[in-house]
Amino acid sequence: MYRVASCLIYEHDYSFVLVALIVCIAGCAMTVQLFGRAKQLCGADHWIVLAGAAGGIAIWTTHFVAMIGFNPPLGYAYEPVLTLASLLLAIGFTTAGLKVATSSTIAFAPEAGGAVVGAGIAAMHFTGMAGLAVAGRVDWNAGLAAASLLLGMLFAVAAVNRMMRGSPALGIASFVLGICSMHFTAMGAATFIPDPSVALSPMTFSSEAIAISVVALLSILTGLVLYVIDARSQREMMNSLKQAALHDPLTGMPNRAYLAAELPVMLRNSARTRSKTAVIVMDLDRFKDINDVHGHRAGDALLTGVAQQLRQAARPGEFVARVGGDEFVAVRQEVASVEEALDFARRLAAAACLPVAFEGLSLSVGSSIGISLCPDDAGREDDLISTADLAMYRAKRQASQKICFFDRALDEAGRKQSALAMDLRHAIARNELELYYQPQIDVESGEVAGYEALLRWNHPVRGIVSPLEFIPIAEATGLILPIGEWVLRTACAEVATWERPCRLSVNIAAAQLTQTDLPVIVHAILLETGLPPSRLELEITEASIIEDSRHTLLVVRRLKALGVSIAMDDYGTGYSSLSTLQLFPFDKIKIDRSFIEGLTTNQASAAIVRATILLAESLQIPVLAEGVEREEHFDFLRAEGCTEVQGFLFGRPQPLGEIAPLVGRRSAAAGVADVLPARAVAQRR
Repeated sequence: MYRVASCLIYEHDYSFVLVALIVCIAGCAMTVQLFGRAKQLCGADHWIVLAGAAGGIAIWTTHFVAMIGFNPPLGYAYEPVLTLASLLLAIGFTTAGLKVATSSTIAFAPEAGGAVVGAGIAAMHFTGMAGLAVAGRVDWNAGLAAASLLLGMLFAVAAVNRMMRGSPALGIASFVLGICSMHFTAMGAATFIPDPSVALSPMTFSSEAIAISVVALLSILTGLVLYVIDARSQREMMNSLKQAALHDPLTGMPNRAYLAAELPVMLRNSARTRSKTAVIVMDLDRFKDINDVHGHRAGDALLTGVAQQLRQAARPGEFVARVGGDEFVAVRQEVASVEEALDFARRLAAAACLPVAFEGLSLSVGSSIGISLCPDDAGREDDLISTADLAMYRAKRQASQKICFFDRALDEAGRKQSALAMDLRHAIARNELELYYQPQIDVESGEVAGYEALLRWNHPVRGIVSPLEFIPIAEATGLILPIGEWVLRTACAEVATWERPCRLSVNIAAAQLTQTDLPVIVHAILLETGLPPSRLELEITEASIIEDSRHTLLVVRRLKALGVSIAMDDYGTGYSSLSTLQLFPFDKIKIDRSFIEGLTTNQASAAIVRATILLAESLQIPVLAEGVEREEHFDFLRAEGCTEVQGFLFGRPQPLGEIAPLVGRRSAAAGVADVLPARAVAQRR
């Protein structure tokens, strides 16, 4: 080893040795990082080639930078072919060694790969030395040459082993030691003997040319690595963005955007083969219950499990996308028959119903499925999904049949209702809602006791839409809350401007009664509009009371405390419980029109009306009969002691502009006699 130390100390320029060491460390670090990337991508060949090139160039440049600082006792130059061959050998052996190290079929693959890299270090060195043309000869110490080979291989084996085991720092250190120990030990094995008879060939490179080559090679390598890394990063970023844009982040399934891109392709494929395409919309049943009982983590786990089961159930030519919270859309192309579409739906339903384990629980749901076929039911992508959606909602309403094909006759009404619901959401903002007022007549005096505010919807296309059609939609969609508040605020504001102090009756929906802050809203509206509380009567149905009678009673008492009166609407159509009349402080009972229509033809109706009036009289509660349209109805009610009446016989609902003359001036009250039947007027006289 004295010879090795002597060579390093006395025959090398330390500045070049330091540069060689820095180049070696940088090159080895780059090699280890690139190889780490290859491991992350499960042995991706292009990253292994790039790592091998970096490692081979690190070996070659370390050798020749150190050689530039070498000062032998004779002239020397570099033979171009062998010099280039040494570079290619270094790159080839390093690449091969790294590839072997990642092999899953070779025993002790990291160690075997390291041995190949070590052999490459030696092959590069001795090939490069063979290309060193000197004015003399070179004698080799076989023992030191063998030691250099052994050192290079041992440190290379350690380096690759550490690189594979996830210790990059040790990998870099071992690689640097392998290159440097092999080079300087091998340089110590060489003895240069001058010979004046040997002349240098003119076809050689000088040290300056080698230096320029080293710098150029390093620049090219650095640029190549940066380009590849940047290009790869951009591709990965684009793939990541594409994945995020086209897939659901929770389940990893295709999302609505993916469906929008894929469905037209599948439709075209089916069209070319003159076959059908089945589009399935699936909604999970009881999913909300699981969310409410076990929490959103359980809901997410269930969705993830169901999504995995649906993916496994899908076959070639089929795919499933998650398009909403618990809603999935599945597509199958080239469907030959309705039975094939039904089989596809049954497979998905069976997969969705499989239990999902979560923290010791077994979670399971059902499913409601709607099927639409192209071109039978629709031709465009949106229409196919829409028709399948309508069929799914029909399946959801049914207790037994949970898979439904689109039926135009059955589902068209649902489509129109959905369209109406969408329009209703904007009715207030578009100023399409309007209040009509129907008079309520005091039977004893014949005077107008008050008006009931009735809502009308002036649809821009369909004209006036009946409340019987849009009120159920408002209740089902929750729009009844903002609409109900609008009705109350608008009616109070309009009636507050009347000169005649008529009472105002406004219907309160069941959903409004569930609001704890309903009394606060009513109080704020009364203050805002200036309408005295005594002029406001709120009508509630018994059906809206039964669901939570204790809460409703609390709300009613708070409303009564404001000075507002409360009427029971549609009496006789609900439970008609006597305990309700006893428990709730009603100021009026309104008999439903269905009983009034049969007064003269149905003994049961007449008996019910008579008993209701008698009961109310005993409880000292006034009674108003709705739907009075014939004189004989009025005669019966007056004879039985009914307090007030309302119906077409006394006036149809009219907009504010029509009744303005009756309520805008105090003298206008006389005009009410014009709408009373002549017989009633004569009786009052």
